[in-house]
Amino acid sequence: MMGGFVQAIREGLEEAGFQDTPILSYAVKYSSAYYGPFRDAADSSPQFGDRRTYQMDPGNSDEAIKGIGLDIAEGADMLMVKPALSYMEIIWRVKQACNLPVAAYNVSGEYSMIKAAVVNGWIDEERVVMETLTSFKRAGADLILTYHAKDAARWL
Repeated sequence: MMGGFVQAIREGLEEAGFQDTPILSYAVKYSSAYYGPFRDAADSSPQFGDRRTYQMDPGNSDEAIKGIGLDIAEGADMLMVKPALSYMEIIWRVKQACNLPVAAYNVSGEYSMIKAAVVNGWIDEERVVMETLTSFKRAGADLILTYHAKDAARWL
């Protein structure tokens, strides 16, 4: 999320009488190739330019901590790290840096890699999915947003 968005959302909600509506901040959204399958499916690739201008540099872990601080100051109630798989140490750092709930967003490319490996017979889907989701929790995630949700609920 870009600077000022949480504050604008918070002010708008409060003015409309929704003081108790929580805000999940996109404070930690890295520029990532893992978004590719969703962008292809939704035909949402940029028509020009590049989304990397408002997404974090994958090599800069300190930027995440700065970003969450700004969004917390603006009124965020929860923080999301996106994508999750390659950024588990960021999930951990965010969890250690604040006392708000942290969400891990397991994006389409992470999901697609597992599905492709299952189709090829390379992995046991249930075991790999559950291990992956458990690793997000172990890294500090309080919430996990994932395309695997229905399967995981069935397996549990």
